[in-house]
Amino acid sequence: MSIIVNNITKVYGAQKALNNVSFEIKSGEIVGLLGPNGAGKSTMMKIITCFIPPTSGEASVCGYDIYEDSKNLRKKVGYLPENNPLYHDMYVREYLEFISGVHKMNKRTRDIIGDMIQTTALSAEQNKKIGALSKGYRQRIGLAQALIHDPDVLILDEPTSGLDPNQLVEMRNLIKEIGKEKTVMLSTHIMQEVEAVCDRAIIINKGEIVADDSTSKLITATANVEIIKVEFSTPVDEIQLKSINGVLEVSKIDENIWDIKSVSDKDIRPDIFQFAVSNNYTVLSMSKVEQSLEDIFRQLTQDNLKI
Repeated sequence: MSIIVNNITKVYGAQKALNNVSFEIKSGEIVGLLGPNGAGKSTMMKIITCFIPPTSGEASVCGYDIYEDSKNLRKKVGYLPENNPLYHDMYVREYLEFISGVHKMNKRTRDIIGDMIQTTALSAEQNKKIGALSKGYRQRIGLAQALIHDPDVLILDEPTSGLDPNQLVEMRNLIKEIGKEKTVMLSTHIMQEVEAVCDRAIIINKGEIVADDSTSKLITATANVEIIKVEFSTPVDEIQLKSINGVLEVSKIDENIWDIKSVSDKDIRPDIFQFAVSNNYTVLSMSKVEQSLEDIFRQLTQDNLKI
């Protein structure tokens, strides 16, 4: 296993940021650590990277313990923190040379920096000052510094925060490419990021893990409600719709379009058709609405469920 976390708890004064959190991440996985703001994501990442100690519990990366082997552990980890601290008065190449010196990389330093600039698509900006660059390029520099010592594990805290749509796509593709060779753990509260990049999602809420599985299995496991989207040719009374056998809730989407919720083990489409025939309504279209990871995320973090 690349990362092993066992019963980690972190307490800040009277606040418990993490409560007996445990998980394992295999080599070569891209795993999303999801949760609302304040859920404990950044705290977990800081513990794994040895920036702060836990109150209790154990963790290791690539076999190195956070207590006993923190120096060797840090050599195996590349870390892009949420705020991405950079020296804005430095030039891009100058900054990466400085970081390589921090890691005491004396062999082939110039070649390695050149390769990293190319990997993160910074060639056109390498001779500019960091402070003059956009947020997207600064994120690329942060990623370059996290990768420059060729770590086995990459920890990314909100790597796409503040990026525009084009920059988002570029960063996603870059992370996926890096994930072919390294173990990647990234934190976010943006579900599209996880669906686009990650093999697996760990959802944390109020310091506890509420779900841990592949995105497809998470959706299947929590899909206890089915939604049918129906378009009628004329206006339909909401009270009448709610009277259909098996209906839990109805929501008006447009003038004659409704989302009708029912329990997942009952197909209410025949009942809807029968309702339409009995009341002289014409059904123009009817389809099942697939739940997204965002729907599951809201359900798990608002209702305090666990799966």
